[in-house]
Amino acid sequence: MASLLRPQLQTFDSHRSFRRREAGALVSLQWPSLCTSSCSRLEFNTGNCLLKGRLSVRCSTVEAVEERVVEIKEQERPLRVGLICGGPSAERGISLNSARSVLDHIEGDDLNVCCYYIDCNLNAYAISSAQLYSNTPADFDFKLESLAQRFPSLSKFVEHLATSVDIVFPVIHGQFGEDGGIQEFLEKANVPFVGTRSKECRLAFDKYDASVELRRQGFVTVPSFLVQEINTDKYLLLEWFSRNHLDSQSGKVVVKPARAGSSIGVIVAYGIEDSIRKANDIISEGIDDKVLIEIFLDGGNEFTAIVLDVGSGSKSCPVVLLPTEVEIQLSDSTDRKEDEIFNYRRKYLPTQQVAYHTPPRFPTEVIESIRKGAALLFQRLGLLDFARIDGWFLPSANYQVNSEENDNMFGITKSGTLVFTDINLISGMEQTSFLFQQASKVGFSHSNILRTILQHACSRFRPLACSSTMEVFSSRLKSRGEVKSGPRTGSTQKVFVLFGGETSERQVSLMSGTNVWLNLQAFDDLDVTPCLLAPTNGYASLPQTNEQNVHSKTVWSLPYSLVLRHTAEEVLAACFEALDPVRAAFTSQLRDQVMVELMEGLGKNKWFSGFDISDDPPVKFSLEQWINHAKETQATVFIAVHGGIGEDGTIQSLLEAAGIPYTGPGITASRTCMDKVETSLALDHLANIGVLTIKKDVWRKEELLNTSLSDVWENSTTKLESETLCIKPARDGCSTGVARLCCVEDLSVYTNALRRYLQHLPSNSLSKAHGVIEMPNPPPEFFIFEPFIETDEISFSSTSHKLMWKGNSRWVEVTVGVVGKRGKMHSLVPSITVKESGDILSLEEKFQGGTGINLTPPPRTIMSESTLQKCKERIEIIANALDLEGFSRIDAFVNADNGEVLIIEVNTVPGMTPSTVLIHQALAEQPPMYPQQFFRRLLDLAAERSVGSG
Repeated sequence: MASLLRPQLQTFDSHRSFRRREAGALVSLQWPSLCTSSCSRLEFNTGNCLLKGRLSVRCSTVEAVEERVVEIKEQERPLRVGLICGGPSAERGISLNSARSVLDHIEGDDLNVCCYYIDCNLNAYAISSAQLYSNTPADFDFKLESLAQRFPSLSKFVEHLATSVDIVFPVIHGQFGEDGGIQEFLEKANVPFVGTRSKECRLAFDKYDASVELRRQGFVTVPSFLVQEINTDKYLLLEWFSRNHLDSQSGKVVVKPARAGSSIGVIVAYGIEDSIRKANDIISEGIDDKVLIEIFLDGGNEFTAIVLDVGSGSKSCPVVLLPTEVEIQLSDSTDRKEDEIFNYRRKYLPTQQVAYHTPPRFPTEVIESIRKGAALLFQRLGLLDFARIDGWFLPSANYQVNSEENDNMFGITKSGTLVFTDINLISGMEQTSFLFQQASKVGFSHSNILRTILQHACSRFRPLACSSTMEVFSSRLKSRGEVKSGPRTGSTQKVFVLFGGETSERQVSLMSGTNVWLNLQAFDDLDVTPCLLAPTNGYASLPQTNEQNVHSKTVWSLPYSLVLRHTAEEVLAACFEALDPVRAAFTSQLRDQVMVELMEGLGKNKWFSGFDISDDPPVKFSLEQWINHAKETQATVFIAVHGGIGEDGTIQSLLEAAGIPYTGPGITASRTCMDKVETSLALDHLANIGVLTIKKDVWRKEELLNTSLSDVWENSTTKLESETLCIKPARDGCSTGVARLCCVEDLSVYTNALRRYLQHLPSNSLSKAHGVIEMPNPPPEFFIFEPFIETDEISFSSTSHKLMWKGNSRWVEVTVGVVGKRGKMHSLVPSITVKESGDILSLEEKFQGGTGINLTPPPRTIMSESTLQKCKERIEIIANALDLEGFSRIDAFVNADNGEVLIIEVNTVPGMTPSTVLIHQALAEQPPMYPQQFFRRLLDLAAERSVGSG
């Protein structure tokens, strides 16, 4: 019967098609009309009413389109998991990222996932799994009524879950997800779910209540002052400042919401007045009506630890994985107080502002105390399945515990004091999150740790644990236990995914490469190895053209656990650590200890498949040696290096010379598109068919820095006939150093940042409101000025779920993926980009899930079908005129009336992050291409290319 399951498992999706997985392929049966279903991705198996000879589906608008006999016994159906994301918190965008990771790594023939979304008004929807790949909820909030099924109430939603899924996996961060809200609804309906019960969630989520409970349980806590109303009693706060030896005018404290997650609204304050003002801001902005003021732990080292429950049934047995030290990278170029906080931006955007160390660089006794304390806390607070616990290690030399009553409390060690501060009931589950970093260190792949957590949760619910469905799931979970980090046996195609490099977009490159690697791992006929093109001291926006220098660059072949880092620098540091005998022995000893503890608990369960990640060392090559290695192993190279030698034809030239297949355009097209001026010149002849280019004024960096800025501004605005300019590197990536300048004062701020080698310009540094601008550092040789193109503002109301477009200038900004062979490039559906933080898309908005808005496809209220088709035709003309092949991304302005295209730039190695618009556009194809199939298609195109024709 198991052999019947794969060819007959079908899914319905809001893309109007049935999708059937057959031996790794995706077959699509077109559906004539949009269905509003009771489960947005209905699984047509024994869980959803199969009748012999006819499919019967709980859906008011769908009739059977296919007569077939399906015989799948109830006891052999897949486990049905309800994945719930979204919520009212500001972290709902991150919730999408977490849900996407869970879906990618748990779904299979033995496990069936239905996806659900809670909006900011607590309305529940059944959504397509495709929506999880959106960049932010705002991408689809405004079209939910037509795209998904809305439940009349949360109660009706939970009633649906009770009959449609076996267990719920909630991944709502912050309010309603971690405060016991969704858990209470599930408990009342007796729906099994992953994670802690509602009562315990409420206590642990509230930072003030949790602190009180921790102190009662014998843990050292951070002194805090509770603010619950705007008119705070200053005398009481003054008394608290005095009691904790803080200066009332300048005493340094942290102000944070008590119930808004681990990073939202957290800010540094100085003195009583500043503290009250910032606490009032949190309350008045509606973030929370309960605010904590805590002493700032100067000289402390922040850490976080994942706790995994390995107990049997209702008996808890927490094991703490290897903790992570969070090192804040303070910028020498700025004195902004907020830089001292592990805030939302640091946590979720991969810029070089934070570094993680797993295990921490603490004494062994401190690490053991962290693990012991986190396990005790987990148990005493009644937590279940898994959690993340944050805290601080305060070395004795830097911090003295004020109160004598702390002396007998847990957390006092010979080396210093441990303070546990935050309990995260649903830890972030992005691809490189703490959960996966720490799990991979002790032998778990993404899939294995998530399925282990899910299986443990199932085992706590006796009716579910004893069901035949669970026996099927458990047996298949057991059979999945293969080592994924080592070479695969049998006939496999070797693939090297290359990322990193020296450009200012190397962190995005790391995200892209990691995503490609994880997706391609799903194919049994591929042996995929992640490879880091190592950054050197600092980084350059322009490649070194000296051939000897290029060949001597370093490439590291990486084991599984070393890829899951925040920055390319962290990956590189982890490589050196892994080869350092002392550090490697230290890590190995801790790893072995944790694995023994895990096996003592998990090994008692018949379903546990064991560990599937080996502890291999990285391998160091020169670039020349690495290319020879790729040639010897007949590997195909998937290029994910953004900018620099990854995008200017250098890597392409070296690979072609060795006869190695690679993804993306060839040498000449790469060189042309890397240079924004050359790109415009190559397309000038297409103006008569509606393909336009933007005028440019090129400046050398030295001239820009040494010429009177008034003269520069006067010359450029006159030449370009524009009072507002856009400045950008001439040959760097698509986001770094791009800014709108409205006056000579703005130019002064920008050039000062270049002169001081600033890594970024803080928000609102320029006269026109703007988000953080990542700067190329050191600056490139050439910059260009362009007229700033005004586009019509597109705004979105999160409360009314309505999209608003003024439509005055008739121009909108789009980004479009193109895929195919040379001369036959196919345009994917364009995405309209909406700028949330200013007139230039920030690095976050382009690449980081949870920020930015992309409208895919463009709403008909903005762009008609005929205009859309004209736009796509012109995009294909551009792609073929530039000799693109494989895949690329074209950024442009489009006239909403006639489809004229004003080209911005062409990216031959576009972002391939988990929420990139390329994924959105591939999912909008007919039939839709999910990420695994999309990246496999790009790899196949590389194998089909004519090497040597670039």
